[in-house]
Amino acid sequence: MPPDSRRKHRPWWQETLLLLVIAVVLAVVIKTFFVQAFYIPSPSMVPGLVKNDRILVEKPSYWFGGSPQRGDVVVFEDPGGWLSPAEESGPGNPVARLLTHVGLYPTGGHLVKRVIGVAGDTITCCDDEGRISVNGQPLDEDDYVNHAGTVKCRGPMGPGACDWTAGPVPAGHVFVMGDNRTKSADSSYHLCRTGQTQCDDDDAYVDTDLVVGRVFAVVWPHDHWDWLHRPATFDDVPDPSS
Repeated sequence: MPPDSRRKHRPWWQETLLLLVIAVVLAVVIKTFFVQAFYIPSPSMVPGLVKNDRILVEKPSYWFGGSPQRGDVVVFEDPGGWLSPAEESGPGNPVARLLTHVGLYPTGGHLVKRVIGVAGDTITCCDDEGRISVNGQPLDEDDYVNHAGTVKCRGPMGPGACDWTAGPVPAGHVFVMGDNRTKSADSSYHLCRTGQTQCDDDDAYVDTDLVVGRVFAVVWPHDHWDWLHRPATFDDVPDPSS
């Protein structure tokens, strides 16, 4: 009889281990270069993003010289002192922490905000209608700001919420704000206020090197599933004057 040329099957445990290794490697590659899952750590992006929502962030948009654009919702590392200890700690379960490192569980310890200004922009709050202006162009933010019809102005939490100017935004940085303006310790919150002496306006800007990527989808819970798009109001913002 001719010899049996068929290859012998590996034991089931070897095949299972091999498939597990391949899955982990693929997950690490996808997380590192393409798409990463995060969860929302606070209510600062209500109503569009709710605390503990699971979101997906894509990274290729900012490859090869690309950078965050006005209106993008981005995930970024803490510039320094923006996160509370609870938000910075991430998942407490050791299994969840392990899965987070390989991209199989949503990551914590990051911030999620909307880009309002990019390098060179000047942001002003607020006009007679309570609107923020970028390079002199008022923004229509009714589609995404929380309690759009009742807030006095679209400024931040804290004193001086409706009377401030930021910028020009330094090169390589962005100015970000939460959509839940009165509950978001964002760039506007970190600006120096009148009478403050122990502060630095540079602390209000986020280095683009800290930006992980752009949020493009909410994937959990299922009743909150949605795609995120850049609001059209930012299309009318002129380039900063030289």
